[in-house]
Amino acid sequence: MFSLKRARHILLLLLIIPIAIILIHLIVLNLREPTGYDPKAKPKPLYRPPPQKPPLIVDNFPLAAKAKSASDLPSVPSWNKPPGRHVKQKTPLFIGFTRNWRLLQQTVVSYIVAGWPAGDIHVIENTGVMNSNRDGLLTLQNPFYLDYHRLTKIFGVKVLRTPTLLTFAQLQNFYLSTAIDQGWEHYWWAHMDTVAVSDEEYEAQPYKSLYTRAVEEFEKTLDPAWGQLATLWFAYDRLALVRTQAFVDVGGWDTMIPFYMTDCDMHERLWMKEFRLEAVTAGKVWDVAESLDDLHMLYQRGEVGGKQRREVEVATQEQVLDKREDGQVQKNSPAYKELLVKLEELQNAKSGNEEGRNTWQARQKGGQGEPFYRDPDGFEKALRMWMDFGRDVFAEKWGRRPCNIRDAGLKDGDEWRVVADWENEDVQRKYWKDKEREAKERGREG
Repeated sequence: MFSLKRARHILLLLLIIPIAIILIHLIVLNLREPTGYDPKAKPKPLYRPPPQKPPLIVDNFPLAAKAKSASDLPSVPSWNKPPGRHVKQKTPLFIGFTRNWRLLQQTVVSYIVAGWPAGDIHVIENTGVMNSNRDGLLTLQNPFYLDYHRLTKIFGVKVLRTPTLLTFAQLQNFYLSTAIDQGWEHYWWAHMDTVAVSDEEYEAQPYKSLYTRAVEEFEKTLDPAWGQLATLWFAYDRLALVRTQAFVDVGGWDTMIPFYMTDCDMHERLWMKEFRLEAVTAGKVWDVAESLDDLHMLYQRGEVGGKQRREVEVATQEQVLDKREDGQVQKNSPAYKELLVKLEELQNAKSGNEEGRNTWQARQKGGQGEPFYRDPDGFEKALRMWMDFGRDVFAEKWGRRPCNIRDAGLKDGDEWRVVADWENEDVQRKYWKDKEREAKERGREG
């Protein structure tokens, strides 16, 4: 008679046998060498999947691309033009560049339209491609491409080249060194992923451009009663004024912290020396990762889409600002307001990007076969490794990772002298236990 117990055994075997077969099959597969692999042969390099074809880069200022001279560019609105005679103070502005010509061009043009004298703007080519850009050897698709002719002959700005590729901290010291060599007691610098615009909604009279207002803020600091200036921030350091001697007095930027946290280190050391670092306002400065499709938009004033009145008279109780036929003279016009909306959208897109704020730096992938070509993805990965290293150096230097080192009780001279992670409860307990033990040992020896 077929017992229930025997039936259970048979059912269990029926379940176990297929599982055992599957396991044996997997073991055999794992023991078998994969196709193409020869364990006796010398190992060959294994390659990652090839990168996707990069999108085509298109110049974002067609009018400038066609221009034969500066006269072929749109006119800067009259109320934003630089003073006829240069202000008494020297106002050199450094804009550092490594990658992404579209963003750099946008930044340079925005400052020109905001009233900064073009001759005072110094683009610092920090690409590491030596003379390749100067000699026109790179193409627009190359992330390190820079148009010397357009910058110097069309826009009228200056270009200085670093001797090799510098880190952010080294670049800042290059600004400082240049200011020392030129005898500049103050200088300005701006990030190349920003857009500066004069505030045409500014209600105070008479109206003043971003440049004029920035210079006025600068002049306030020259009063001895103001105190010891280190830097003025306009929208944090999207635009910054530096007093050269203050940065010299703290030893410049710490180049052992190459990228992130080096600004924290510098500013904290300045505060420790009781210099003043203050935030002021002179206009609007956006932080962006994309460019406007056409930089002509930065110049346009009037109706949106170019439907401007044939004759516009802009007047205040103090003066008539301008009157002409082209219609591009209407301060705080619908076209200007449309520009503000677009720039706000670009800034929000950057700050809200889940992949990070600075994805624009690795966007371009072209330039294969051109002088000093670097694999774009490898270049970006190496930079990020260096950034992580800098964060570790900062943590070792100050014994902690957060930026607010003064608030934590650290002072000038504490760098490289504090125990790592000294705020940690276990570290504190161990430290004082060791001190207690050392004191007892000294007592016994005495």
